[in-house]
Amino acid sequence: MLFYPKERIALFIDGANLYGAAKGLQFDIDYKRMLEVFARKGVLLRAYYYTAIAEDQEFSPLRPLVDWLDYNGFTVVTKPLKEFTDSQGRRRVKGNMDIELAIDAMEMARTCDHIVLFSGDADFIPLVTSLKRQGKRVSVVSTIRTQPAMIGDELRRLADNFIDLEDLKVLIARDPDSRQTGASGS
Repeated sequence: MLFYPKERIALFIDGANLYGAAKGLQFDIDYKRMLEVFARKGVLLRAYYYTAIAEDQEFSPLRPLVDWLDYNGFTVVTKPLKEFTDSQGRRRVKGNMDIELAIDAMEMARTCDHIVLFSGDADFIPLVTSLKRQGKRVSVVSTIRTQPAMIGDELRRLADNFIDLEDLKVLIARDPDSRQTGASGS
């Protein structure tokens, strides 16, 4: 990973995308360890985590994680999942957080040197392009080691650094024997 000790870093985590990549690689993320790893890479200004939550359920499996992140150094951005009926009459849910993440990244770019995007979503290509035009370094964390790969070739090539989540596994994987409530998951 190419980082400079004095650069100001912000992490932007697409929760659903990162969860899918980690699940594909068969491990759970220890978010406390993740913060520690990136805090050692430079001056970590902020770590954002984006996810949509089912508001109408009495208990959401994401709630313990979101609460833990909120109390442990992450800026958590949530919105309610939207329910809709698709063209075949099936009930579906969606909770895309791309716009929220992109706006926050553009705003944080004023005070950051290096943006770390945890997502392989090609929808972020315009964001990465814009950040680089502003002179910001952009690292993208995802994986090409799942079938199919969780990141598109264009986004991977566009990033200043591509960090395969599999390579971070030894540093940020949750100990399967630990029973930390909320420190891992999506």
